[in-house]
Amino acid sequence: MNLVIVILLITMALSSILAIVSFWLPQMNPDAEKLSPYECGFDPLGSARLPFSIRFFLVAILFLLFDLEIALLLPLPWGDQLFNPAGALLWASVVLILLTLGLIYEWTQGGLEWAE
Repeated sequence: MNLVIVILLITMALSSILAIVSFWLPQMNPDAEKLSPYECGFDPLGSARLPFSIRFFLVAILFLLFDLEIALLLPLPWGDQLFNPAGALLWASVVLILLTLGLIYEWTQGGLEWAE
């Protein structure tokens, strides 16, 4: 019981010290860019209907697709513990082949070319 109280006191003291130091440590140098509503470089007084390239969204979707592919393949090393490890390898290979074929198709169609 005493150990729990000591650990609680240490965590509360450390949290308080870190919170107090975080207010003293940062250097505040506000300039016109930092004080503007948008820090990303957009002109806040300009038109909000600026044209943008739809290819940006294509690249974002491809990133998400291949990011999910990695998440699907993460359990693959544990697939050798299954009753049929060849089945896990087969399905992982099918997923990889389908995604690779999709990437090749996008590449040959020019979907990954940023400049038009």
